[in-house]
Amino acid sequence: MPQTTDTPGSGPGALAEDGWAELTSPAELRALLGEPWPVVIEKVHDRLTDQDLDILARSPLCLLATSDSRGNCDVSPRGDAPGFTHVVDAGTLALPDRPGNRRGDSFHNILDNPHAGLLYLIPGGKEVLRVNGRARILTDAPFFDAMAEGDRRPALALVLEIDEVYLHCPQSLRRSGVWDPASWQAR
Repeated sequence: MPQTTDTPGSGPGALAEDGWAELTSPAELRALLGEPWPVVIEKVHDRLTDQDLDILARSPLCLLATSDSRGNCDVSPRGDAPGFTHVVDAGTLALPDRPGNRRGDSFHNILDNPHAGLLYLIPGGKEVLRVNGRARILTDAPFFDAMAEGDRRPALALVLEIDEVYLHCPQSLRRSGVWDPASWQAR
């Protein structure tokens, strides 16, 4: 269970928190974390690889992160049958929009700030694929037919021009036990 405090004015942005030690610079952060291993830096790429394509083909779920121009963030789940993300080419992905709550928070953010991130997961798997880039919203394109659900084409699609692709370390999934049914709480 997350830790909370009942003290008024506590939390991020408060002027003074008794006993809190805030990190305030990149130098302090680097001193605490140390330097990343070269293999971690070298595995970042800007084009989809065969391994990335395999993960996309097996993933039924991704989390879409966006923010508006003022930095107000949104993370929304997107999902469908495995492989629902359409690969336009090695540098471009398209996510069909499926009927939902009609808020459109992610789309509003993209209209204000095109930077977006996708995080793909495969239930039971250890892969976590992050894809960052610049998003656009399309109302039609030749590949909409390939994203149809039955005979229903999507009305919208998010298209992401890839800036960065990165395969995350699976330790967070292992530690969380997210795929272990014994760790699941009763509904």
